[in-house]
Amino acid sequence: MKLIINVLISSVAVLITGKLLRGVTMDGFGTAIIVALVLGLVNAALAPALMALTAPVNALTLGLFTFVIIAALVMLTAALVPGFQVAGFWWALGFALVLAVVNSALHSLARA
Repeated sequence: MKLIINVLISSVAVLITGKLLRGVTMDGFGTAIIVALVLGLVNAALAPALMALTAPVNALTLGLFTFVIIAALVMLTAALVPGFQVAGFWWALGFALVLAVVNSALHSLARA
C-alpha cells in the first residue's frame, strides 16, 4: 500500500512539475504515472553505474556533474515514454531540480 501511495505522490509531483515548466509536456495523469515509474526504474538501474563511471569527473566538479547525469536520465525517460516530451537538456535539468523540490514537499505533506 505504501508503494502505491508513493507512486501516486510522485505522479502528482511529475504532473505539477510538467505544468510549471513550459519546456516539458505530457499528455495527462496516466502519462505522469508512467513517467514516475520509468524515472524511478531508470534511476535505480542506471544512476549507480553512471555515478561510479563518472566519479573522477564528479569529484573534479565537486558533485555538480551529478546534475548532468540526472538530466540525461530525464531525457532517457522522455525518449522511452510516449506522451512525455522535454525540449532539451536545460529543460531536463530544470525538470529534475523542480521535481525534487515538489516531490519532497508533497511527501512531507503526506507524512503530516
